[in-house]
Amino acid sequence: MDLTFKLQTFEGPLDLLLHLIEKNKVDIYDIPIVLITEQYLEYIKQMDTQDLDVMSEFLVMAATLLDIKCKMLLPKEVNEDGEEEDPRAELVQKLIEYKMYKYMAYELRDKQIDAGKNVFKNPTMPKEVADYSQPIDYDALVGDMDLAKLNQIFKSIIKKQEDKVDPLRSKFGKIEKDEINMEEKTVYIEEYVKTHKKFSFRNLLEAQPTKMEVVVTFLVILELMKIGKILIMQEGIFDDIMITAKEAA
Repeated sequence: MDLTFKLQTFEGPLDLLLHLIEKNKVDIYDIPIVLITEQYLEYIKQMDTQDLDVMSEFLVMAATLLDIKCKMLLPKEVNEDGEEEDPRAELVQKLIEYKMYKYMAYELRDKQIDAGKNVFKNPTMPKEVADYSQPIDYDALVGDMDLAKLNQIFKSIIKKQEDKVDPLRSKFGKIEKDEINMEEKTVYIEEYVKTHKKFSFRNLLEAQPTKMEVVVTFLVILELMKIGKILIMQEGIFDDIMITAKEAA
């Protein structure tokens, strides 16, 4: 096949392959590997470069094309799923990725060129114009509005604000969490038991400043009774509960 190439500089072997595919107007997913390989090798023969690194890249791709060409002549291999494998699949994937990055680079280049065309001008507006503000015509703004109408509008706004307030929840006071140290309270009750020996449970609870401390005191008394440090007695159903310190054995 007689081919005439107008040699140009390609960025790499993938760039050359993509050029050949577009020149021959073939489907990138169904590359005629024989035709593309012949044209690629013809281009390699006409290359004139002393850069061995660049030349080696093109030669590696040439070897890859020849390898794919040989595999295309052999019976097709079958993968684990029983599907026939296309020897060109890996090369097609690389070409698609390269084409995507190439056109992205074109877009960025165009944006850079367009950005260079933008020209900015420093503000030159006179100070008098910049500081000017249009006068307000209060008569036109107020119109036929009078104090009675303004008062009516004000009351309607206040009424809307009052309607937003929950009549029940708004009366709730602020709930604050009482922080009580259980260990400190236990030590306090134990010392109270040691010093008083026998005392009224009611009097002990009434001496507590808050409801939370009453609850904690009650729990401490139950714990002391459980571990056997105190005795609790009540003669009648409605009589006061008496607490007595239990002597250590």
